[in-house]
Amino acid sequence: MTPRWWAVLTLGVLAVALLAVALLVIPWQRPPAPRADQVDALATLPQDRVAQAREFRSTLRPATWGGLALGLVVALLLGLTPLGARLVELCGRPFDGHWVAQALLGGFAVVLVADVFTLPIAAWRHTVLVRYGLSTQGWAGWAADLARSYAVSAVIGGLVLLGFYALTRFAPQWWWAFGAAGAATLVVLLSFVVPVLVEPVFNRFTPMAGGPLRTELMQLAARDGVPVREVLVADASRRTRAVNAYVSGLGPTRRIVVYDTLLEEATPGEVTSVVAHELGHARDNDVLIGTALGALGTAAAVVALYLLGAWTGLLRAAGAGDIGEPRAIALVLAVVAVAGLVTSPFQAFVSRRIEARADAHALALTGDPATFEAMQARLSTVNLGDPDPPRWEYLYGATHPSTVERMAAARAYARGER
Repeated sequence: MTPRWWAVLTLGVLAVALLAVALLVIPWQRPPAPRADQVDALATLPQDRVAQAREFRSTLRPATWGGLALGLVVALLLGLTPLGARLVELCGRPFDGHWVAQALLGGFAVVLVADVFTLPIAAWRHTVLVRYGLSTQGWAGWAADLARSYAVSAVIGGLVLLGFYALTRFAPQWWWAFGAAGAATLVVLLSFVVPVLVEPVFNRFTPMAGGPLRTELMQLAARDGVPVREVLVADASRRTRAVNAYVSGLGPTRRIVVYDTLLEEATPGEVTSVVAHELGHARDNDVLIGTALGALGTAAAVVALYLLGAWTGLLRAAGAGDIGEPRAIALVLAVVAVAGLVTSPFQAFVSRRIEARADAHALALTGDPATFEAMQARLSTVNLGDPDPPRWEYLYGATHPSTVERMAAARAYARGER
C-alpha cells in the first residue's frame, strides 16, 4: 500500500480506539438532576448575588464570544488566503528562507498577529473582572501573567514546530506516522510535566500548615485509596478572589492544591467537600483518561492533517504547495481553530458527565449532602457564576453541571436517590 492508504488505515484504527476508550470510560448515562429541585435550589440563593452574577456574565459575554469570533476570523484570513504564507516567507527571508527560520519565526509571527487583534478584547475582559471585584490584579500583574503565558507557549510551541517540520522535511512520505506518535507522547509527557514545571510559573505553592484541616484532607485521600504526596496552598489571591481546589499530577507528582481564597471564604467542611470532588477525579483516573483521549485524538489529528494535504484547492488558496511545508503554518492553525470550534460542544458534554460523576463520588465519600450543597452555593456566589445559565451557552461550552443541577443532585442524594 502507498503511504496515503496506510494513513487512511491508521486514522481508522485511531478513530475506533478513541471511540472504544470513550464508550468504556466516560459515564454517558447519568440521571438528570430533578428540575423541581433545581428551581427550589435557585430560590434559596441570595437573589442580589444571583442578579449580580447574571449582570457580570452578561457584561462579560461580548468579550468571551467576540474574542472567539475575532480569533476565528483572523485565523481564517491568514490560513485560507496567501497572507499567512507570505508572512512566513517574509520571516525567513533574512535567513535565506531556511526552513528552521520559517518554522520558528513564521509560526510565532502568525500567532502574534492573531494575538495582537484579540489582545484588546482580553484587556477589556480584565477591566470587567476588576470592576466586579473578581480580579485583584493591576495592569502590571496582568501583563506579567500574559508575558509568562506567552513564554511558556513559545517554548512548547517552538519545540512542536521544530519537531513537526523536521519530520516533514526528512520523512516527507511518512512524517504523519512519526508525528502522530510524537504528538501522543507529548500529550502524555505534558500531563506529568505541567504540574511540576509550568504551574509554579504562575503561582507560588506552600505546604499547608499542620492542623485539623490538613489531617482531615490527608485522611480523606487515604480513605479514598488515592495516595497524594502533599497538600499545597496556592497564592491565588494575588490575582483573583475566586475560590477553587484541585488534585494535580499523576502518580508520584499527585498533590492536593487548595486556593488560599478558598481557605479564607469557606468552612473546613466545605473545603473537605471540594477536595472530595477532586479526589473523585483521581479515584476514577479522570486525568489519565483525559490524557489517553487527548493522546489518541492528537495522533488522529496529525494523520488527518496529512490526508487533508491532498486537497489541492485548499493549499492553493493558502498559497502553499504542501501541507508539510512551513508556508502552510497558518493553514494548519486555521484548521485547528475550526476543529476546536466544532468539537467544543462535544468536549463540554463529556466534561459535564465526568464532573457529575466526581460530584456523586464526593457525596458518597463525605456522606454530607448539606455541606456539599452549601459549598456549591458558595462557589457560585463568590465566583460570580450564573447558577442557571442560558441553555444555549450551557450546551455549547459549560464544562461543569450548573450550580442548581449540583445542588439538586445533593438533594436527590439526601433522599436516598443514587
